[in-house]
Amino acid sequence: MRLVIARCTVDYDGRLQAHLPEATRLIMVKADGCVAIHADGGAYKPLNWMNAPNRLVIDDEGWVVTSPKGESLRITIHEVFSDVEHELGVDPGLQKDGVEAHLQELLARDMATLGQGWTLVRREYPTDIGPVDLMCRDDEGGAVAVEIKRRGEIDGVEQLTRYLDRLDRDGNLRPVSGVFAAQEIRPQARVLAESRGIRCVTLDYDALRGIEPNEMTLF
Repeated sequence: MRLVIARCTVDYDGRLQAHLPEATRLIMVKADGCVAIHADGGAYKPLNWMNAPNRLVIDDEGWVVTSPKGESLRITIHEVFSDVEHELGVDPGLQKDGVEAHLQELLARDMATLGQGWTLVRREYPTDIGPVDLMCRDDEGGAVAVEIKRRGEIDGVEQLTRYLDRLDRDGNLRPVSGVFAAQEIRPQARVLAESRGIRCVTLDYDALRGIEPNEMTLF
């Protein structure tokens, strides 16, 4: 990973046009090719970014990132304060907690919760950026990647989006659709998922375990 702190201006041209005026920002280039520009605030979300695959060209004026879709991101560098690189190595991926791991196991046993006629291809289906929870085939034979969370947040949708981008490059799978499944899905996460064509499924943990609503546990 390369981390550059610089005073810069940023111009994006693609689905829309956007301009960031001159300011000091963090520019992050990940090993997979993703380029993101961050301010010193606004939590984890970058001000602008370009997901892999893309092409990065660095010249005297700055950086130009282009994507196969015709998008471009120009970062004009005015002054560099820091420029360092770190080798992070292979990430083992997010470790599921007990509930998420059990949800994955229960859904793998009963695909009907996600769709009638669905079949399981594999749990923890590998990609080069980490495993997707479930790879399935729907009733028409289409490939579906399922990401499972206890609480569905925006970062979970972003995670599934990255998986779909990688999986869709496989000619044996393409086109790959996505399902974001969680016990609770935040409204913002649902809006983002649906805007990207990802279906949301709210999971009932007790129902998946076969526990009826009127059953009581005595201690």
